Amino acid sequence: MEKIIEIKELTKIYSNGRGIEDVNLKIHQGDIFGFLGPNGAGKTTAMKIMTGLIRPDQGSVKLFGYDIVEAYEKAMAEVGCLIEVVESYPYLSAYDNLKQLARFYPSVDKTRIEEVLEITGIYRYKDEKPKKFSLGMKQRLGLAMAILSHPKLLILDEPLNGLDVEGMIDIRNLIKDLAKNEGTTFFISSHLIHDVELTCTRIGVIYNGKILNVDDTENILKNYASLENYFVSEVESNGRV
Repeated sequence: MEKIIEIKELTKIYSNGRGIEDVNLKIHQGDIFGFLGPNGAGKTTAMKIMTGLIRPDQGSVKLFGYDIVEAYEKAMAEVGCLIEVVESYPYLSAYDNLKQLARFYPSVDKTRIEEVLEITGIYRYKDEKPKKFSLGMKQRLGLAMAILSHPKLLILDEPLNGLDVEGMIDIRNLIKDLAKNEGTTFFISSHLIHDVELTCTRIGVIYNGKILNVDDTENILKNYASLENYFVSEVESNGRV
């Protein structure tokens, strides 16, 4: 299958000694990859490098075969992302926020804006301003922004953050539907083990800035009672010093 993401020897160490070290990953088309680790493990650092927000100390990231540093526009041309917090115009309506973003994508029209509002569950709130939204509602708007242009790759940092149970189920189903019906590839970070288990087809465990293991979810669950058992086993065997 087509290789969508290729990460080689990626390293970024901050002045406090935290960061990521020698991260290597390959993600293929249609994968729903779960980047699983506790808060502070290095997930967001890796994803910021992947999307060109910060530069690595060493190593490389290629998206669709293009180096994120050397060919940023080509690498990001078919990528949607949601990193850390949802950035929006607080005094514009949800609809108008998406309308502003649509200016960058000639193929996105009014019909597509209304479609993403519907599938993320915020159509009835389209005329409300994000400054009044709950964390979960802001997260839904961020996801609507991320999928607006029909990206082939979605890089999502804790996409279930702030959602209630119904919202988590909705977004899990959305992710699975896009992967199955449109061939969308996902790179999803999370510390929510249960939701990663229910959503992702492949899982990489990161702990203290290092990748401990990568495996198919199906294979993991053949050998462990749950993803939680697998995670604890990997950390106990390889992560703690």
